[in-house]
Amino acid sequence: MSGETVYASDTSPHQTMVPRTFPHRAINFAVEVTLVVALLGELGAVVSDVFVRTFLHTSFLWADEISKLALSVLTFIGGAYAYQRREHAFVRALINNLSPRAMNACLVTSDVFVIVIAAVAGVASLPFVQIGWSQVTPVLNMPLAWTVIPLTASMILVIGYAAEHLWRTNRLTSLVILPIVVVFFAITAAFRDSWLPLFSGDTAIIVSVILFLIAVLLGLPVGFGLLLSTASYLWLSDSAPMVALPQNMLSGTSNFVLLALPFFVLAGLIMERGGISFRLVHFVHALVGHLRSGLLQVMVLSMYLVSGLSGSKSADVAAVGTVMRGMLKREHYSASEGTAVLSASAAMGECIPPSIAMLVLGSITKLSMIALFLAGLIPAAVVAVCLAVLIYVRAVLAKTPRSSRATLPAILSAGLHAILPLLMPVLLFVGILSGIATPTEISALAVVYGLGLSIFVYREMGIQQIAAAIIDGAALAGMVLFILAAAQGFSWALTEAYVPQRLVHLLNQVNNSVVIFMLASIILLIVAGSLLEGFPALNVLAPLLLPVAAQIGVSELHYGIVLLIAVGIGAFIPPAGVGFYICCAIMHTRIEEASLAMVPYLICLVVGLLIVAFIPWFTLVLPYAFGQSG
Repeated sequence: MSGETVYASDTSPHQTMVPRTFPHRAINFAVEVTLVVALLGELGAVVSDVFVRTFLHTSFLWADEISKLALSVLTFIGGAYAYQRREHAFVRALINNLSPRAMNACLVTSDVFVIVIAAVAGVASLPFVQIGWSQVTPVLNMPLAWTVIPLTASMILVIGYAAEHLWRTNRLTSLVILPIVVVFFAITAAFRDSWLPLFSGDTAIIVSVILFLIAVLLGLPVGFGLLLSTASYLWLSDSAPMVALPQNMLSGTSNFVLLALPFFVLAGLIMERGGISFRLVHFVHALVGHLRSGLLQVMVLSMYLVSGLSGSKSADVAAVGTVMRGMLKREHYSASEGTAVLSASAAMGECIPPSIAMLVLGSITKLSMIALFLAGLIPAAVVAVCLAVLIYVRAVLAKTPRSSRATLPAILSAGLHAILPLLMPVLLFVGILSGIATPTEISALAVVYGLGLSIFVYREMGIQQIAAAIIDGAALAGMVLFILAAAQGFSWALTEAYVPQRLVHLLNQVNNSVVIFMLASIILLIVAGSLLEGFPALNVLAPLLLPVAAQIGVSELHYGIVLLIAVGIGAFIPPAGVGFYICCAIMHTRIEEASLAMVPYLICLVVGLLIVAFIPWFTLVLPYAFGQSG
């Protein structure tokens, strides 16, 4: 089964389709308007704050409070809307190989469990709403309940979306599975006092982790799998009330730095749809397209450039993949080979600023965001060179002919069209290093710059295209932020069960050997990045491993970049890497064929990672040169 099923609707030939009703369309419209207002309102507030601070030497004191409200709306309402669009991260490696009937049963069960999880989280959030009405913010006197209401509302939306989807597409199967699930939970709740002692000690956390892995492999979205695991641990261990679930979800998105995430996602979509990425890829093709396997070399270099502009790996692979797909087909390249190179290049892009993974790492650790931005450039280039060398060697061994070299006028013309897009990373770094703006503010300015190019210079986006990009960007950002919020609860459960302390103790047994620690943690990070889709892996492991690295003499900044690359590799390798399936869907490639083609590139990625891991100079030279040691 091809990779196109990963982010598509869950319908199958056995499902009965029912047209969507007016209430559904009205609710969707209201949700979309809410997301547009939140994203554009926050964009306007951030840009205005930069303007008044730069030119009027003052600041909007209310900006931080508005930002927290906007981030809450984008996280939870955007996450619910992404679920309705079936755009949450799934792991389909297992269920895609099941029979249509078994696959359909797994998907129905997934929706049923989503309803149960959302109901638990929604009910548990009600005390927060009640308490929040009696507390107000210092500047706007806004009730704190306003930042909690989006969580409660999102759970209601998710329940409605899941129920509507079941009724519209799987009515008969749902009527069989739903009563079974309800009866199961009713019986377990009724006899809880009898079986609860069986889950004393470490049993509760072990069962919760196993339940998470099984649920995700059987089709439950990763974010809801994390919530299921946290709720299960709370119920089985009886260590804290269920209110800890929404409490940790809210704290997981309280960092102002995370507001840069939806802005960079939106900037990436604008690049893709506004003709900016196309001009960059066209320029790169004019430069290196004549080399052996030139189009694959173009893909590697293009991913390096585009990753440095959009920040979103989904936007990256969409921007480059959709442009390169037709070019590869016309030149008779293997589609599976192109998918493998796209996946490997995207994995490299996780440490190219301003990647979302880098923003997440900076928000959950004490690492300087500026230092991270500087530290990731050369390590990513090292991995890119490794990929380019592999492509060249394979082309020589296969005696792949060269393409014709672009003429000087063609190169100059392509370069002229790429000047304005290439100014984006320059402005980004100048703005951050000069202290004119924070990464969040720079991300907002990147959106404005991209809109200016797409609307007034290239004239490839109108009002409808802009509105669609904003809605799609809010949904994608909401999905990522929702996973982060869910991962915060999962991280709390692991900490409550003393898993971090045991992990640190285990790693301390390496007798302060940097080599053993690096190799062991790289394996752990790649596996975790593959199973947890990157962001949850970062949220759970980064705060645990960075102190251990520092304790044995490894720079935390250096180790942070190693961590990013390792998690990126995990997210883009089969059979569980979600990013790999995105690449398969974009390149229209069968998963089996692309998986085989990925093997040499996976080895190459690991070699590049090991070079970066054991030669810290590549990571630290730029931060130290700019006085940013982390």
